[in-house]
Amino acid sequence: MPLKPAVILDRDGTLIVDLVYLNEPDRIEYLPGVFQALRLLRDAGYVLCVATNQSGVPRGRVDVRNLDEIHRRIQAKFASEGVDILSFHSAPYMTDNDHILRKPNPGMLLEAARWHGLDLKRSWMVGDRMTDVEAGHRAGSRSVLLGTWDSPKNSPFDPPEIHAPNLLTAAMEIIARG
Repeated sequence: MPLKPAVILDRDGTLIVDLVYLNEPDRIEYLPGVFQALRLLRDAGYVLCVATNQSGVPRGRVDVRNLDEIHRRIQAKFASEGVDILSFHSAPYMTDNDHILRKPNPGMLLEAARWHGLDLKRSWMVGDRMTDVEAGHRAGSRSVLLGTWDSPKNSPFDPPEIHAPNLLTAAMEIIARG
């Protein structure tokens, strides 16, 4: 079976509003255009996964059961919008921990590739931080930086292939580049 191209997405600041240590499933708020963006990517033949650093877990700010429920609800909401998110990968480690799963390391992307038979060379990592961009590059994928929260200027990491204001614009750019 041939390997599939994917778009692996960060969660906070990419799909949902970054509320910093979201621990309440009822507070999930989707960013504008995300459902349309993921439908476009789906229609272009990409499978979709989420990779999210979650330092709120070891800080005691996010309960693992709530994290699982948040991911279940996000997956269900996208499914109701016609979009299948294959899996959620999280790294519940502190920001100073160099664990292979914690971005900028590629562990979550490599895990998604193993689980789903992904072709990382034909895939994209999309997020709002340069650590997302770097995780994509370390996994052998292309990367997209969203918004203005983080900048490729003065970053120790290589710049993204695409820098877009939002996920919908990024989706159109990804599709245009193949």
